[in-house]
Amino acid sequence: MQFRQQALSKLQSPEEIDLPVRYARPRGGLVLAVTVLAMLVGAGWAVTGTVSSTVAAPGILTHAQGSYVLQSPVAGQVTDVLAEEGQRVAADAPLLKVRTAQGSVVVRTIAAGRVTTLVAAIGSVVTTGADVAAVERFDSADDPLTAVLYVPADSGSGVPVGASVDLTVQSVPTQQYGVLRGRVESVGRTAQTRQRISGFLGSSQLGEQFSKAGQPVAVVVRLERSSHTKSGYLWSSSDGPPFAVGSMTLATGSIHLAEQHPIDWLLP
Repeated sequence: MQFRQQALSKLQSPEEIDLPVRYARPRGGLVLAVTVLAMLVGAGWAVTGTVSSTVAAPGILTHAQGSYVLQSPVAGQVTDVLAEEGQRVAADAPLLKVRTAQGSVVVRTIAAGRVTTLVAAIGSVVTTGADVAAVERFDSADDPLTAVLYVPADSGSGVPVGASVDLTVQSVPTQQYGVLRGRVESVGRTAQTRQRISGFLGSSQLGEQFSKAGQPVAVVVRLERSSHTKSGYLWSSSDGPPFAVGSMTLATGSIHLAEQHPIDWLLP
């Protein structure tokens, strides 16, 4: 009882009335202020700031008309090859001579362009409908190159026409000469099958390569021209490579999508 009365008397003592009461430590208040400030800054950035995303896709430099595969109309043995890989040919130009039981038959091109692949060789035996060559279509050597990128189908719908594209070209050292500049010219509406890609590029191997992860969407990229570079196209470096870039060269494109405000991701 003695201790209880002492405690009660101490509580009733007016000696402690004038002492200040500490509700929070100064350090805790500072942390609270910094947290509130960070939230305000983050909210402002979410409304006024922008974020740019990219889509990467494999592709190839080619001419807009694509290629075609030339097939033998007869069965027989190849006795002469009248063109070479890389050679420009006119429409209806002789390409091969095939000896059949009925005599010699000349296999001719369908349209003008450049021979990219010669499958048949002198002495080889071909069957009717067998692939003997691939020809890239173009009317003039001055026809500009385009890039065709094969974008995954689930990302194709988000690619806007006019978007800027950076192209890493396989035959050009990126660290030394930079990337090739371009802009999206068109986006395919339907997914591309392996057969369709093979037909356009004139290569079953490329068709399989570009469709191995599923049927992609074809995105055509117009290359930016420049009169100050050897290649005739605009690069991220001032001069670009000191040589021309040829068609049917593999490339990887980085497509810059439209910028968005971060708050758009939270809104329906």
